[in-house]
Amino acid sequence: NTPPHQCNRIDISYIKFQSHSLLLILTGTAHTPTMSFRTSSSGSYGHGRGDSLSPLVLSTAATLAATIIVQVVTPADPWGKSCRFLKQLKRQEKGNLTSASDVKSSVGEYERLHANETSVEERNSNYTNLVNSYYDLATLFYEWGWGASFHFSNRHPHESFDEATRRHEFYLASKLGLSSALGRVGDAVRRQMNGDYVDSDEAREGSTPSMANVKVLDVGCGIGGPMRNICKFTGVDVTGLTLNQYQVDRGNELCRADAHFKNAKGDGLPDVRCRSVQGDFMKQPFEPSSFDAAYAIEATCHAPDRVGCYSEIHRVLKPGAIFACYEWCLTDKYDASNPEHVSIKKQIEEGDGLPDIASTHHCLTALKKAGFEILEERDLVNDEYGGWQVPATGEYSVSKEAKQHYRGGKPWMLPLMPSWNPFTQRFQFNWFGLRLTKYSLKVMEFLRLAPAGTSRTQILLQSGAMGLARGGELGIFTPMYLMVGRVPLDKVD
Repeated sequence: NTPPHQCNRIDISYIKFQSHSLLLILTGTAHTPTMSFRTSSSGSYGHGRGDSLSPLVLSTAATLAATIIVQVVTPADPWGKSCRFLKQLKRQEKGNLTSASDVKSSVGEYERLHANETSVEERNSNYTNLVNSYYDLATLFYEWGWGASFHFSNRHPHESFDEATRRHEFYLASKLGLSSALGRVGDAVRRQMNGDYVDSDEAREGSTPSMANVKVLDVGCGIGGPMRNICKFTGVDVTGLTLNQYQVDRGNELCRADAHFKNAKGDGLPDVRCRSVQGDFMKQPFEPSSFDAAYAIEATCHAPDRVGCYSEIHRVLKPGAIFACYEWCLTDKYDASNPEHVSIKKQIEEGDGLPDIASTHHCLTALKKAGFEILEERDLVNDEYGGWQVPATGEYSVSKEAKQHYRGGKPWMLPLMPSWNPFTQRFQFNWFGLRLTKYSLKVMEFLRLAPAGTSRTQILLQSGAMGLARGGELGIFTPMYLMVGRVPLDKVD
């Protein structure tokens, strides 16, 4: 019964990230140990050149063996994903960025916006540049190391990382009232989908239209991982909105690659059941009352004005439609006079492309001001998941009481907490892993396998991750403050 952050058990769901790092060592940093292992034949140790190479050969062989095992035994596919990662890095350097001509310039603009002398007001006014710079830099690392769904979730006992991710998404989808939305689609669609349908006392099969007629908006969709999962789970038509053109292109590439999302020809529906479009969620490119439901997963935290953001969502939703979201927020435990709290907040903002972090109270009040009827709100971090939690409150703790409560669940921030287990992504957050990742990427930049500025990007992301982990441990930050609101039936456009 050791705490989750001290656990050394190999977790297969996290192997994929570190296995990628092992491959990077093969492609670049396998050469760096020569500085310490290689000596001349006349050196003080008295070893010949051949003998001095043996530690390097052994370490390289062990690394190669580990990646082969992971490649063959698990679904991680480290070689394939690392090759795709390197290919996409080269595409970025050729000008496939939204914010700048190359990665190095994009890093520079991002760092300027988050410099100490830059005010929150300036970051808010330049939020499009801030967000575009951030996601130009972060998207590849997120997809490579985390997957297509850029969000957190608590993990129940015996639940894999991917299972927890999908459950978290499906739970939010369950709040959207999609059956009620289908009921509001109307008789016109019923006739279009099922022939001439006439209401009668007799209940007839085929009297309701397909769920593909329900139009749902994903606000801040990233590369569309949640959008595709929710589309598969519910059958609805989902449009994802994101500011970053690189994410739009990548998301649509993944949508087109999956035959599941293709609608049958001649049924009056779009060719593909989900897609990404480029746009600012503060000025959405949609007509009023266009969607039957909307959701946002850890995305609207990038908005410079929550009331303005939620008001735009309200505008594009139909009367009676539901909006549900997971928000990044400061909790009531945050103390603005506590230097550690302030430092953690700054780390999260810098490492995650945020102009500022709002409180739970601020977000809930903004949702109400935007015109929504509040149906539900709570911090899902404290929901029961069988982890190290205080039974009365659900808060994360390493106390004796929490130890007795522990049943194998894992908190959302566990992947960001340091570990010496080399088969988890948490290895990169110990002092050795931080340096290994940094210099691995610098070697890749030197060998032109990665664009200049890639290592600086990873340093920013790692700093943000450490801020998130510590904020989660102290309970001053939550990435999953649930809010559910409904558009009044008497809404007037």
